[in-house]
Amino acid sequence: MELNKKNKKTRRDFLKLSSAIAGSVAFYSMFKPIESVANRKTDVTEREHWYGFGFDIEKCIGCGLCAKACKIENDVPREPFFFRTWVEQYTIKNGHIIKDENVIVESPNGGIDGFTQSVPDKEIFKSFFVPKTCNHCYKAPCVQVCPVGATFETPDGVVLVDDSYCVGCGYCIQACPYGARYLHPEKKTADKCTFCYHRLKKGLAPACVDVCPTGARMYGDLDDKEGPLVQFIKNHTCRVLKPHLNTKPKLFYNALNEEVR
Repeated sequence: MELNKKNKKTRRDFLKLSSAIAGSVAFYSMFKPIESVANRKTDVTEREHWYGFGFDIEKCIGCGLCAKACKIENDVPREPFFFRTWVEQYTIKNGHIIKDENVIVESPNGGIDGFTQSVPDKEIFKSFFVPKTCNHCYKAPCVQVCPVGATFETPDGVVLVDDSYCVGCGYCIQACPYGARYLHPEKKTADKCTFCYHRLKKGLAPACVDVCPTGARMYGDLDDKEGPLVQFIKNHTCRVLKPHLNTKPKLFYNALNEEVR
């Protein structure tokens, strides 16, 4: 009985919180109607490109320059745990490699300070680095759950957050299956990778791509069949993260191991 009472209280509290948020959203929307995508601050009103990322795990050396450049370029909070892009080190131990306890995932300070191997060499089956960031999904869950339209997709396929609309409810953070969002500690709004959209509009590469010393990161137009990104996908065994969720990510990995989650 105590367990049932506890569950009922939890559901009741959740419904009260949801009602309060819904009421706030409704009140907010009375004075600030949601704009169409074409009216957002993107300077793009029709599809000129269809941007995507390509990551080559075989080339990533775990230097962390991408995560550092991202923080500098986009004024991401310097404190730990706040990242728009980061690098994870996967270490697979000898033995039954399909067991979770034999898969070690580490990302100290997002990889900015480098990595120290925590598993003795004799116990390692294999080890590799995996860059992570927003997947700019075509069927983005974060866009679907945002109650005020603050998270939206531009006509050229980039998922952005409009700070002037975001109410900091955190729905999008919970909905993202890739852990690519956080609540900005100062602005109190959702924050994430913008694909360095301000640079794209000037014909520049995203900061993380620009500083990668091995060419492990690339970007391009998925509509350009002869472009470098499409050719990369065509000529490598590329996969996306968590394909079973049907979010249609626009981030493609070469040499993505099944242990990566």
